[in-house]
Amino acid sequence: MPGVLRALTIGLTAFLTVVDLFATQAILPALTSAYGVTPAAMGFAVNASTIGMAAGGFAVALFGRRLDRRRGILISLAILSIPTALLATMPSLPVFTALRIAQGICMSTAFALTLAYLGEHASAGDTASAFAAYVTGNVASNLFGRLLAAGVVDHLGLAANFHVFALLNLAGAVLVWFTVERTPAMGEVDMSHGAPLTSWLRHLANPALRAAFATGFIILFAFIGTFTYVNFVLVGPPFSVGMMMLGAVYFVFLPSVFTTPLAGRVVAYAGTRPTLWASFALAAAGLPLLLSAHFGLLLSGLALVAVGTFFAQAVATGFVSRAATTDRGSASGIYLASYFLGGLVGSAVLGQVFDRLGWTACVIGIGAALALGALLATRLLIAEGHRPDAATAFQMQAPGRQSRATH
Repeated sequence: MPGVLRALTIGLTAFLTVVDLFATQAILPALTSAYGVTPAAMGFAVNASTIGMAAGGFAVALFGRRLDRRRGILISLAILSIPTALLATMPSLPVFTALRIAQGICMSTAFALTLAYLGEHASAGDTASAFAAYVTGNVASNLFGRLLAAGVVDHLGLAANFHVFALLNLAGAVLVWFTVERTPAMGEVDMSHGAPLTSWLRHLANPALRAAFATGFIILFAFIGTFTYVNFVLVGPPFSVGMMMLGAVYFVFLPSVFTTPLAGRVVAYAGTRPTLWASFALAAAGLPLLLSAHFGLLLSGLALVAVGTFFAQAVATGFVSRAATTDRGSASGIYLASYFLGGLVGSAVLGQVFDRLGWTACVIGIGAALALGALLATRLLIAEGHRPDAATAFQMQAPGRQSRATH
């Protein structure tokens, strides 16, 4: 497959895999009104998909070696269409939450197995471009998924939105059917180091990895807190934007499509900790703008938060792949789970802050999280002589590694 077509196929697969994850955030105000609940309650229900994402990350870390990559991705995307379509029935809020969790499990499984497939079947020279294409597809799903959801709801209603996304899930399965080669399950990698639980305990005993897992938690905590509850700010005075315009707001993710794939080069040049500090500082610089009554300034603030958090995510995942001393696939699975749990906690905690104290207090909470992330970055150190250099390790992911998650 020609290079450009291959990159487009990888990016489109990523897009169709996680497009459901955050697209629903763009229609939060409409869902909140339809269900007659508070923003915090609806925000938690919508972001409950992160529970499933975390569970899926753990499951693939445990059993991924035994799974046929192509079949696993195909089945996950096909099954994903079922809870997506059931959301169109507008079930009770607990059932809605459970369906979002089911979506998360399916998305995470397909996501992790696709990364494993790319790591196992891309040549050394193609690995960096393959992962860059996948990262770009993930970032694009944040933009165009939200834009599509807002547009469909504005013109066709809430139920039609979930039907459209169920069709996208099936389109992802069809794409995988025609483009992913049949391969055997991954061989026994790193099994000399013992059972998965033993590897996990070894990872958790590593201070640098513990800090990296906590950093992932912080990144999605801040991201979810920002891009979930800013929707309610935008639909209220003084902005009072409509549903279609609310979707267009997410063009603030467009710069991240171009900046995120550069993370590996920046880490190779400046190092992990300075790059993370710069990423968190960039995101923090956008926070004061989120309190502005000027629409353009608020959008600029959102763009800065997006670029900073997406970049930090790419850096942190690359660090995990270098810092793990054994069974790097399970280390990345733990990171993935921690990352998505951070999103869930961010939705719950900052939702309560937003409901009780307002948007300004919510932004202060996001700033505190970013400051904690910068502090954790001081512990991201790897002893010299034990790992490949930063550029090589960042660009050449080992087989089965689930370390390129994005928002």
